[in-house]
Amino acid sequence: MYYLYHIPGKKIGVTRDLSNRVTKQQGYASDEYEVLLSTEDIDNVSSKELELQKSYGYKVDRQSYKNLINKNNQMKVNVTAQTTTFPVPLNKLKGNLLDNKGMDLSNSFRSIILDEDITEFITKNARTSMFNDNRCFIYNKTLANFAEDLANSQTVPKTIMFDKKKKKKKNKQSIFELIRSWASNKGIYKSGDSKTQYIKLMEEAGELAEALLKNDEPEVIDAIGDMVVVLTNLAKLRGHNIEDCVWSAYDVIKSRQGEMINGTFVKETL
Repeated sequence: MYYLYHIPGKKIGVTRDLSNRVTKQQGYASDEYEVLLSTEDIDNVSSKELELQKSYGYKVDRQSYKNLINKNNQMKVNVTAQTTTFPVPLNKLKGNLLDNKGMDLSNSFRSIILDEDITEFITKNARTSMFNDNRCFIYNKTLANFAEDLANSQTVPKTIMFDKKKKKKKNKQSIFELIRSWASNKGIYKSGDSKTQYIKLMEEAGELAEALLKNDEPEVIDAIGDMVVVLTNLAKLRGHNIEDCVWSAYDVIKSRQGEMINGTFVKETL
């Protein structure tokens, strides 16, 4: 996330880390500056910075933030329709990613800017290229899904819970609550339809079938996750929470008797 900040009477700037850049480096407390814009769009924030610097009468930067960031990026990645490939082996990937914070890793699924969270995710999920041990890659859809979830979690207010053992408040929100908040913000519950969600569920099931046949584990994970998201929204559109649906199913199966036959559990019939 990029933040366009304003220190009244002093300057307008852009940073990815307000605490480090504005508070630690420049010495301004949080009540001494204001955030004018927060966005993942580096082009937008870069142009707004120059525009507002000029309109406020501050010194206008010679280079836009976007160009300044890109100038420092040395790693050249290869983004194709399905994967993003990095020109380094897995054991050197994290260090190179950290050196290239701010790099644009956008793919056909989503706009993505490299930050510490994205770095951690890529490092944990990247694979060595089958063609070159000195290169590694990550699937674009997997990365885009994580970036989407990350962006949503940063904008959704968290429910305050009380931890009796530690006797202090802590933030806690279920993944289903996050999904419903995201769907509500996107207008799915206002304008969506349970029948179209069912059709989407069948599409995701088809993707899962294809991933299983190809033994493509990242795509299996993606497809299962997508199906859970669709089911969460379908349940909500019918006036239910998916948690209640799952508990209802569990109450039925928890005492069910049967046996495994040809890899499938077959319930006992009376």
